[in-house]
Amino acid sequence: MQRFRHLAGSAIPLGRANVDTDVIIPARWLKTISREGLGRGAFETIRAAPGNVFDDPAYAGAPILIAGDNFGCGSSREHAAWALLDLGIRCVIAPSFSDIFAGNAFKNGILAVALPQAAIDRLLDVARTDPIDVDLEAQTVTTRFQDRFTFEIDAFRKQCLLEGLDEVGLTLARDAAITTYEHRAAQDLPWLAAPFGVAA
Repeated sequence: MQRFRHLAGSAIPLGRANVDTDVIIPARWLKTISREGLGRGAFETIRAAPGNVFDDPAYAGAPILIAGDNFGCGSSREHAAWALLDLGIRCVIAPSFSDIFAGNAFKNGILAVALPQAAIDRLLDVARTDPIDVDLEAQTVTTRFQDRFTFEIDAFRKQCLLEGLDEVGLTLARDAAITTYEHRAAQDLPWLAAPFGVAA
C-alpha cells in the first residue's frame, strides 16, 4: 500500500449526498477480481451526462474528491475503493461516510476525511478554481486562501496510512516475532509441527 502523508492538488467538486457504491462502480463491472481498469467504469451514470465534473479537463488527474453526506452507502463492494484508486483518487472529503466504505477505503490506502457541511461547502467553492492541501500528519485540510479545517482520524488507521501498511504489511512487520513463536512452538509442542497423520 502506498504511504499517505501529504496530498496537494485539484479536487473534483462532486458535492452529491448519498452516493452509493453502485454509483461509484456499477454492478456490471464487478465480474473482475483485478483492481486495474475499474476507473473506466467509475461514476459511469454520472459521466453519462454531458458537462459532468469527472470529464471536465479542469479536474483531470485530480487526487481528491469532495462529496456530500453519506458517501459510499449501499452494498459493501470493495471494488468501489479499487475504482477510486484506479481513477487516481487518494482522498475523499465528505460530511460522513458509510462505515463499510470507510473501512474499505482505509484498507486500500484512501484517506476518508469527515468535515462539517460548512467546510465542505467552502471546499467545493475553492475546488472550482484552486487546489486543496491535505496533511494527514497534521490532520488538516487547507487552501491558499488561509482556510484551515482539522479532522479526526483513528490513531491506528492514521499510523497505517502514514507507514503504508495494509493487513499483509502489518503481518510482515511482525515477521521476527512470528518466526520466534513458531520455533518455540515446534520445540514445546512438537505434535503441532508433525506432518498430518504422523505421530510426533
